[in-house]
Amino acid sequence: MEYANHNENHSPDTPLEYQSETGRLNILGFWMFLGAEIALFSTLFATYFVLIHRTAGGIKPIELFEAQGVLIMTMLLLTSSFTCGLAIHEMRRNNQRGLIIWMAITLLLGAGFLGMEVYEFVHYIHEGATLQTSAYWSAFFVLTGTHGLHVTLGIGWIILILIQVWQRGITPDTARKVFISSLYWHFLDVVWIFVFTGVYLLGLAGV
Repeated sequence: MEYANHNENHSPDTPLEYQSETGRLNILGFWMFLGAEIALFSTLFATYFVLIHRTAGGIKPIELFEAQGVLIMTMLLLTSSFTCGLAIHEMRRNNQRGLIIWMAITLLLGAGFLGMEVYEFVHYIHEGATLQTSAYWSAFFVLTGTHGLHVTLGIGWIILILIQVWQRGITPDTARKVFISSLYWHFLDVVWIFVFTGVYLLGLAGV
């Protein structure tokens, strides 16, 4: 196995995913990838704020946004970030069962978020707010839809990693993959905080 070929000196306190050069380089590379993701979402946010008042005299966000649903979605996603952190904690304790359980809970919370987002989109479309309605709604659906797509990809990716953990156990290779996927998940939670604040709260305030 790849990790057996690394006879590097490291502290006993070094997390498993950092104990090989491959692991360290892959994690560094993923941080660089997240930098590109930040650029992507920054562009989407900038476009949204440029078009925030361009509703073409039609439906405004304050007419459709519902605080209760948005708060539930936010709590689901933020709670999933907490459970994801617990999964990493269990991984560091070499507790395979705990890792899988907490990460499975993370995925269930993420799936609940996606279900509510799909329901929200269907409701908006039923009320007449679509990509073609106005520049504002185009920007809204592209921004929130891109985030939702990332969450969907994250769920599928983590499921595949958990299958590997189940089959192989916690090794430097699987630990690296779990850790990198957790960085991705936390990143999506941070992006959602900006969506919640910049899109929904401002929309509910009629800004």
